[in-house]
Amino acid sequence: MTLSQKQQARLSLLPLLLFVALFLGTGLYLQSQGVDYAFYQLPGPVAIIPALVLAIWLYKAPLAESIEVLVKGAGNSNIITMCIIYLLAGAFATVAQATGGVDAVVNAGLSLVPAQFLLPGLFVISAIVATAMGTSMGTIGALAPIAVGLSSQAQLEPTLVAGVLLSGAIFGDNLSIISDTTIASTRTQGAQMKDKFKENLKIALPAALVTLALFAFLAQSHAEVRVQDFSWTGVLPYAAILFLAVAGMNVFAVLLLGIVLAALQGAVLADYQLTNLGKDIYKGFGSMQEIFLLSMLVGALGEFVKQQGGLQYLSSHVTAWALKLKLAGNKAQQLAIAALAFVSNLCIANNTVAIVVTGDVSKDIAQHHQIPPKRSASLLDVFACIAQGLVPYGAQALLLGASFGISPWDVVTHSYYCLILAVFATARILVEKIDRSDF
Repeated sequence: MTLSQKQQARLSLLPLLLFVALFLGTGLYLQSQGVDYAFYQLPGPVAIIPALVLAIWLYKAPLAESIEVLVKGAGNSNIITMCIIYLLAGAFATVAQATGGVDAVVNAGLSLVPAQFLLPGLFVISAIVATAMGTSMGTIGALAPIAVGLSSQAQLEPTLVAGVLLSGAIFGDNLSIISDTTIASTRTQGAQMKDKFKENLKIALPAALVTLALFAFLAQSHAEVRVQDFSWTGVLPYAAILFLAVAGMNVFAVLLLGIVLAALQGAVLADYQLTNLGKDIYKGFGSMQEIFLLSMLVGALGEFVKQQGGLQYLSSHVTAWALKLKLAGNKAQQLAIAALAFVSNLCIANNTVAIVVTGDVSKDIAQHHQIPPKRSASLLDVFACIAQGLVPYGAQALLLGASFGISPWDVVTHSYYCLILAVFATARILVEKIDRSDF
């Protein structure tokens, strides 16, 4: 990079910092002042507008060209995929609620699982479904309506329940062999999926067991839970969806089928009027308006950062910082790969894109310092997923915030698995010695 390019790259990060300062700073300040719903006083889609204006100004190109960059980022295939999932998840939740399916599943769960085991149970279910589906978003979309009802009936903190779902979803997204993050990390590093899975499991499983114990402790409650009358037929749509998800059906097909099954169950076995289906679906779409818009605009902001070399600038500085550490072997280089994935994802809030963007640099580091492909692929996936579970402007936190009616900040501050995973993953880098025969 020339001096002017480095300056441009540094400046390209300012809009992101402005957005974070406005979005989080305003919410945290108002919360400290005791304002109700502090994080809703300045909605995310509004907070990001000044950042986009600054990004366009810093881009220093004709306005038409800047608009093209904005549209390219907002229309990224990963962003549009998430937005469609938002819509389908919102429609499914609304139709399931209207047909009585949510109440049936909640009361069925309460009749089978003691209140003190609901949190660890939800974590395990979320982890299994996410591993089978290969998507944390699809998992959250399918399970959030159930979890919202359970938290109310069992008198559990909604923020804690949302953190449980996010924790399990990130666990599965990180491990699944059909996840986008797995595919991206193995392809960019030239690793085998089964080898990367085994490498990840050595970190993720111990972290999950500690998280499970933590949730079991936090769930200790003596509140009396009253199970209301319910019909087991209302559980059928959810049972079918979870079975198909575990069987590996595409998330779009799962959510569409869920809408259809919930409506049919309500019409045939309850008193739901199919004439209301269209309005309920549209109502569900509307409930996802805020996160739909914010996801597209975050994608646009990330594109400006990428176009102006902001991510490349971060990569070079993070790598240089890691190499200054006085660590034996190639531990510093492993930390560099981990930091690249983590920091990049903080900037663009999309773990798959962060892996793709940093893949080539990470592969070059790995090859020059005898880090096996399976290890570099594992580090990329693990730390990108950790960051994804900790950014309040990430898709998962936004969807859970909308589903539970809470701040995305409250969601990520209860994402305990991601924090525990970060500790285990970093410790493994610092303690374990790589077997050179694996290279």
